[in-house]
Amino acid sequence: MVFFYKLKIKDVIIIKKFILSLLILTFFTVNAGCSNTSNVSKDLKNNEKVISEDLSEYFVGYEGTFVLFDKNKNEYTIFNEEKSLKQVPPCSSFKIINSLIGLETKVIEDENTTFKWDGTKYPIESWNNDHTLKTAIQNSVVWYYQKLASQVGEEKMQDFLNKINYGNKDISGGITTFWLQSSLKISPREQVDVLRKFYDYQLPFSKKNIDIVKNIIVLSDENGIKLSGKTGSGLMPNDEKFINGWFVGYVEKDKNVYIFATNIEANDSSDKSASGQEAKEITLQILKDRLYYR
Repeated sequence: MVFFYKLKIKDVIIIKKFILSLLILTFFTVNAGCSNTSNVSKDLKNNEKVISEDLSEYFVGYEGTFVLFDKNKNEYTIFNEEKSLKQVPPCSSFKIINSLIGLETKVIEDENTTFKWDGTKYPIESWNNDHTLKTAIQNSVVWYYQKLASQVGEEKMQDFLNKINYGNKDISGGITTFWLQSSLKISPREQVDVLRKFYDYQLPFSKKNIDIVKNIIVLSDENGIKLSGKTGSGLMPNDEKFINGWFVGYVEKDKNVYIFATNIEANDSSDKSASGQEAKEITLQILKDRLYYR
């Protein structure tokens, strides 16, 4: 009996050593495999491929990021992943959602609903006219959307942002200013995810209203390639220069959809202006160079 007991202890020790060796071997094998695919990962939540790409040449002088989702491949391409997760004010890129909320709450009926200009002189000449929803989004007319948001009201606006799960959902900056370099913030990755739901009719708005907004954000449609999107620009508190630039949207090409968001920021000491126009120019160059848009 004593001999049998000793054998059992010896066997257990051998088995433990064998298991430990297997674990060590597995660890090094897995890590060796990962070292060859360091720029490719998986979004564990949705099992979608995420590819990191160095696009720094397009963002010289900016803290910037570019996020693109390839619908057919179910795949993200991201430059500067850390920045892609940083929430910043959406500025006029929020006009896409603001339009949807205005339509759904029946504050506005369709793209032809007109608000009268009250005579206030604005530095952007195109704002100094009566505007429809269509012309207001095309000219990024802030006063039109401030009037729209005021008529929607805080309670309904908050309710829709909660349902959409739009960024930090914070409208404490005031019903006419919360999206304008103020309390509402969203990351570029979140912008893309909201646009994915928008494109696929998965937001809490009617198909009719989503189609209206899809139509008014079309920027070009030629040679089988349709570009839709909206810029956004955030000013410093003293209105001296733009420090937060957005361009968000999507390209429809060859029976596929490429949904994107670009954000650039400039710090106080930079001589660069980070506006929506600069963000748009950077985005179009990336899309053209990588054959998404040409």
